[in-house]
Amino acid sequence: MQEKTPLRHSSSFALTSKVKDYFQLIKFTLSFMVVFSTVVSYLLAPGIRFDGVQVLLLFTGGMLITGSSNAINMILEKETDQLMKRTATRPVASGRMSVGEATAFAIITAALGVFIMWYWFNVESAMLGLFSLFLYGFVYTPLKKVNSIAVLVGAFPGALPCLIGWVAGFYETPIVWTGGLILFAIQFLWQFPHFWAIAWVAHQDYAIAGFKLLPGDKGPTKFTALQTVMYSAMMIPVGVLPYYYNMSGIVSMWIILGCNAAMLMLSILLFIRMDAGSARKVMFGSYFYLMIVMLSLYANKL
Repeated sequence: MQEKTPLRHSSSFALTSKVKDYFQLIKFTLSFMVVFSTVVSYLLAPGIRFDGVQVLLLFTGGMLITGSSNAINMILEKETDQLMKRTATRPVASGRMSVGEATAFAIITAALGVFIMWYWFNVESAMLGLFSLFLYGFVYTPLKKVNSIAVLVGAFPGALPCLIGWVAGFYETPIVWTGGLILFAIQFLWQFPHFWAIAWVAHQDYAIAGFKLLPGDKGPTKFTALQTVMYSAMMIPVGVLPYYYNMSGIVSMWIILGCNAAMLMLSILLFIRMDAGSARKVMFGSYFYLMIVMLSLYANKL
C-alpha cells in the first residue's frame, strides 16, 4: 500500500499537468472571451430565447474552433515563443508537448467544432468558423513577422465570432445579416486600441521575436498613440448603429456611447503621456468595454 501511494500521486500530478497544458494550448482565457462574444451575439438574434442546451452546444463548438486556432498559432510560433519570457513556458515551446500531439489536437478539435456548428446550427456559421480558423492560424500568424498589416488582417478573425454567433441564430429562418455585421464592426474597431495597447506594453518581447505589430517601425511612438485615438473615435458612431437598427433601446445606446467615450479618453491620455502605464489602462479598459457593451445589448432584449 505504501508503494502505491506515490504512484497514485504521480499519476494524478501528471494528469493535472497535462490538463493545464491543454488549457494553455487553447489559450483558455482568450478563447473564453471570444466565445462569450459568440454566445451573446447568438442570443441577440431575433427570435432567439435562452436555451441552455443550444447555448452549451454553441459554447462548445466555438471553444473547439477557437482552441484549434490557438493551438495552430502555438505550433507555428514554437521558435518565437521560446524567445519571449511570457511565452517560453507554453507547452509546445517548452517541449512539454510535441508538435505532433498539438497538431492532432488542433485537427480533432477543429473537425468537432465545425461539425457541431453545422449539425446543430447551420452550414453558414460552420463555414465562417472554418474561415476564421484559417485566417487566424495560417494568414495572421505568419504575417506577424512580415508587416504590421497583420493587425488589420487579424482583426477579421477577431471580429468574426460576433458574426458567427448571430448567423448561428438563424438555423430555422433565412439569415438577416445586418445585425451581425453591426456587431462585427463594433468588435472589429475595438481590436485596434486593444491590441496596440498590448503591443505597446509587450514591445520589447515582440521585438526580440521579430513581430511587427505596431503601426510605426520605431516602436511605441506618437503615431501609434494617434492611431489608437483615431480607431477609438471611430467606435463612437458605430456604437449608435444598434439603436438605429432597432437592436437596442435608448439606455443601451447611452451605455455603449459612455463606454466608447471612456475608451477615447484613455487613448487620448496615452497620446498625451506616452507611457506603459497609460497603455495598460487602455488594455484593461478594453476588456471591460467589450463585456459591458455586449451585456448591455443583451439586457435590452430581456
